[in-house]
Amino acid sequence: MKPMTQDARDQEHSNSEQPNSGQLDKAGKAEQPDNADQSEVVGNEDLATAFLRETEVVEETVEDGKKIRRRGIYLLPNLFTTSALFAGFFAVVAGINGEFTSAAVAIFIAMVLDGLDGRVARMTNTQSEFGAEYDSLADMISFGMAPALVAFTWILQDIGKTGWVVAFLYVACAALRLARFNVQIGSVDKKWFIGLPSPSAAALVAASVWTFHSFDADAFGFKLLMLVVVAAAGVLMVSNIRYYSFKDLDFKKPVPFVVLLAIVLAFVMISVEPSVMLLLLFGTYVASGPFLAVMRKAKTKS
Repeated sequence: MKPMTQDARDQEHSNSEQPNSGQLDKAGKAEQPDNADQSEVVGNEDLATAFLRETEVVEETVEDGKKIRRRGIYLLPNLFTTSALFAGFFAVVAGINGEFTSAAVAIFIAMVLDGLDGRVARMTNTQSEFGAEYDSLADMISFGMAPALVAFTWILQDIGKTGWVVAFLYVACAALRLARFNVQIGSVDKKWFIGLPSPSAAALVAASVWTFHSFDADAFGFKLLMLVVVAAAGVLMVSNIRYYSFKDLDFKKPVPFVVLLAIVLAFVMISVEPSVMLLLLFGTYVASGPFLAVMRKAKTKS
């Protein structure tokens, strides 16, 4: 018999230490799913954690004189901003579908919600840079795109190229108005707006569409009138004409009883013919800026 070589002895020794193939297959089949499931769970957890980390909003703010990094956003004021954005988008959809009354009402609802988000943020001390930027972008949709598209789909498209050019003029002026407002925060008198506020411009356009559409005013004269209204609202937004902001009113102080009575009468009058009364209300506010500017200039010359 030939003596075994060293390689043969090593091979025989390694074979004797391994379990049989049946046990190996059985054990492998029993343990492999557990390891796969565990690695899959760990992988999913890591993916979710990475997603949250990458999408998280981080702001640098100053609290108690110290600069800190704050993660996350405030929910309550941003819910109002999102609701205003939804109302503006709904106005666009309603205008495309020919539901101009619903579109105009949606713009007014967006206006109310836009007025609430800032006040809620100040009352709950939840102001943030994210909220301010989000509010500005939502205003661009609700008070820039929505009124222009509603007016265009209703009557301006009948004028041809001039109609969509004027609609674009309004949108561009709204964007410029919002951008200028953002960079002027803290550097101008809060008692006045420089230029017509975009919600008031949108209210004028929406009230005009609502009123004229309710009276089936589709004559060429009304088309020209709507053209002038949209163009004037856009130009006034980027003008240097001052408009009263009502921000210096103190609602915590007592007022005479007649003030509350006047507010009640105003609500009654608006409810009788909402479109006409809202058009008169915002038309008066829009005209107040140029009127006061002329009065101030005349007073200065005298």
